[in-house]
Amino acid sequence: MKGKSILLKTTKVLSWTFVVLVVFGVITLTTVDRSPVQDQDFYKETLTRLNNTAFSESKGEAWLAGWSSVNMTPDEPADLVGYAPRGKYEFVQDSSYVKALAISNGKTRVAWLNYELLIVHPSLAKQVQEAISQAKLPIDQVIFTATHTHSGMGGYMPGPMGEMAFGGYDQRIVDLMVSSSLSALQNTIDNQDSVSITFRKSDAGELVGNRFVKEGPTDPFVRQLIFSKKSGEKATFLTYSAHATAMSTKFMGLSGDYPFYLTKELEADEFDFAMYAAGTVGSHMPLRPGNSPEMVQKYAHQLDSTLRLRMTYFSTVNKPEIRISSLPLSLRSPHLRVTDNLRLRPWLFNYLLGDTNAHLDITQIGSTLMISSSGELSGVFYKKWEQLAQSKGLNLIITTFNGGYIGYITPDELYDENYHEVREMNWYGPGNGGYFDELILAIIEKSQP
Repeated sequence: MKGKSILLKTTKVLSWTFVVLVVFGVITLTTVDRSPVQDQDFYKETLTRLNNTAFSESKGEAWLAGWSSVNMTPDEPADLVGYAPRGKYEFVQDSSYVKALAISNGKTRVAWLNYELLIVHPSLAKQVQEAISQAKLPIDQVIFTATHTHSGMGGYMPGPMGEMAFGGYDQRIVDLMVSSSLSALQNTIDNQDSVSITFRKSDAGELVGNRFVKEGPTDPFVRQLIFSKKSGEKATFLTYSAHATAMSTKFMGLSGDYPFYLTKELEADEFDFAMYAAGTVGSHMPLRPGNSPEMVQKYAHQLDSTLRLRMTYFSTVNKPEIRISSLPLSLRSPHLRVTDNLRLRPWLFNYLLGDTNAHLDITQIGSTLMISSSGELSGVFYKKWEQLAQSKGLNLIITTFNGGYIGYITPDELYDENYHEVREMNWYGPGNGGYFDELILAIIEKSQP
């Protein structure tokens, strides 16, 4: 009798455990939606919105520009953000800066804010924008960028996922970032002067690789805007597609990774100021000689040398004309997958990650079209986009981490491959690559030479 009683209790416990697991699964999981994006309301909404998007345009007499950088390293160590949770940094290998660059034609002013961080979280972007508004800084468009260092500080990402994996949230750190951003912007406006602007492209294909497909396609180019004042001062804004993952995953120092060392080399020689903004880094990795600080600096030096030796295109940005706009994006419901065909329910995704602020910022500086994305775009799309832009007489620069983050945007044919970027980080489901491909092409078509 005793054995039967134990068996009965065990059976009940197992049965209730099974029921609880089933109920939990039903509440938290659902199937992957593989229906074509073209049939979805979000697709039609965004394309209609793009067709109706108006650009603010102005024509001036000359180009003006200013730049500034402000140290935003906190007094006390913060958690490192990138790779996996590692705890607080143990020492400062590189100070962290916020950099500002402003361009004007005397009528419209556009400013870029660049952070030596993994991403620019929507919460940080919102607080910076509110501070700019309260300070009444005369800026018509603010675009956020990041170097995407995987050895940068956290403390600026609220919510459960931010707490679990991204260093949590510390208002003191955010306040420091906001005040440093305002200082950089004010300094930039104060030192603005007339400039000439040139666009330069250099082939650094030997230093970047495809993370998924061996010998697969990459975007090999470093793209630069160069600003020259009559005083002889020079600044550059540059992008590249290699992830800032050159430093070891076990490295416990605060570091800006290779972008930090690259900009330092540029500022030690040709330029007074250099701003590196992560380009189409999705699916792209650095082909570095090693992962120690010394080897990362060597990689940055190789890039610096490439800029001087492998220039493939150069043009002058003559017409002081500026066109600006922003496109809010509607997306498929969130698809954070746990298996090939199961994903977290949207309510749970939204609880964990909060607002993703999906949008594209569009800025045209003379003949240079700049598109900034909330999605971590893959560089394998770039060749087609650039060919279309060139056919319209435009130079194309694409950046990411624009005060929003919606995960990776990778080729749709990779969606069912067992890669971290397309399984855990492709947050908005099948067809998202083709959707963004179509959006970027449509924006380029809508742009004027």
